[in-house]
Amino acid sequence: MKKIAFEAAMKQLEKIVREMESGDLPLEDALKKFEEGVALSRALNERLDEVETRVTRLVQGADGKPESQAFEPPTDSQEKNA
Repeated sequence: MKKIAFEAAMKQLEKIVREMESGDLPLEDALKKFEEGVALSRALNERLDEVETRVTRLVQGADGKPESQAFEPPTDSQEKNA
């Protein structure tokens, strides 16, 4: 599978899910869509793992060792001040 942007892969996976949930696909087409969806899901999970590793490397303590920090989404006031 060629490498595509994360967001594009998510949209493609969402489209596959919608098509399969419709129940209108013949069995053989549904199987192909399922295989494509599994491949996309694996690729997306790998990408998320890569990003998690990268973020962990970027977050280091005073001793230079990575620290785990919980992600807290910015509040509305923090977003306005950014």
